[in-house]
Amino acid sequence: MLVSDFHYELPQELIAQEPLADRAASRLLHLDRVSGELRDRAFREFPELLRPDDLVVFNNTRVFPARLYGRRSGAKAQAVSPQNPAAREFLKGRVEVLLTRQLSESTFEWECLVHPGRKIGVGERLFFGEHDELQAVVTSRGSFGERHIQFDPVPDFFALVERLGHVPLPPYIAREDRPGDRERYQTIYARERGSVAAPTAGLHFTPEILGQIRERGIETAEVTLHVGLGTFQPVRVERVEEHKLHQEWYCIPAETAAKINTALDAARRVVAVGTTTVRTLEDSARQSGRVQAGSAEAEIFIYPGFKFRVVGGLLTNFHLPQSTLLMLVCAFAGQERVLEAYRHAVEQKYRFYSYGDCMFVG
Repeated sequence: MLVSDFHYELPQELIAQEPLADRAASRLLHLDRVSGELRDRAFREFPELLRPDDLVVFNNTRVFPARLYGRRSGAKAQAVSPQNPAAREFLKGRVEVLLTRQLSESTFEWECLVHPGRKIGVGERLFFGEHDELQAVVTSRGSFGERHIQFDPVPDFFALVERLGHVPLPPYIAREDRPGDRERYQTIYARERGSVAAPTAGLHFTPEILGQIRERGIETAEVTLHVGLGTFQPVRVERVEEHKLHQEWYCIPAETAAKINTALDAARRVVAVGTTTVRTLEDSARQSGRVQAGSAEAEIFIYPGFKFRVVGGLLTNFHLPQSTLLMLVCAFAGQERVLEAYRHAVEQKYRFYSYGDCMFVG
């Protein structure tokens, strides 16, 4: 299977650069998984598309300001926050660090992406903040081009990161983050800190929409998957089967596992909000067909031919061409049908990617 088989043409102007003022004002493309029929809807209609006995599962991960601007040894200490992302050629010694995964129980050991990558070697010290409030040393290189770094201990690491860090908006949003992104690039039910990218299918929900779902008696549950390096990792091989997806930590509470397994036993539909929720549930169930409570590292790569054991409905945003997330959606709904849906979305000028519109497959 070729990666190029998952290509589609997308005009640049359809990539959403700003969120809508009203989260629930997004458009929703409904793809009937059985008939293949497409219907243009509004996200406010989503509760009506659910069945009374559905179980809807959310990813409650919370994005933190994981992008840090700093300096290398010998560079003059000053606040660093480039305003032009298209011209991010830093002055000599400037660095950008994107924290992607905590490596141990200690908050001071992290996997990260660095820029400029080629110049930053093992053993080099990095400094963040006008007064070097945070300091770290590069301890090793990873197999995906990332670095492992060790921060010097501080009394409250995350408090400093919250103050010094920037919201890690995706690279296709061609602007710097703003204070409003701290709230808007976050689901309203986000609780468990640890993601460097939002589970974007959940960005459309408002308290009113969640209230409508519960008023209909539809059951809900939550899992946690911290979105990490895999989100930023391009597919560099020609054949899909040769790609290796980066691991992402997840946790499934015992109550959630029980709800899902009960729903499966009763042949009820499990609706996943977002591809991260799909990865969590299908990774957990891939051995026994039953969702297991507890935490693990998801390394499952879902592409056409995959047998879904848990998920029967999917709410998702529109994804990049030739991306692993698009491959997952194609595996769930059929490659030809999904690519046709994307062509329809382009023709109807839907808004794409993180701050864009969404699609429900069910």
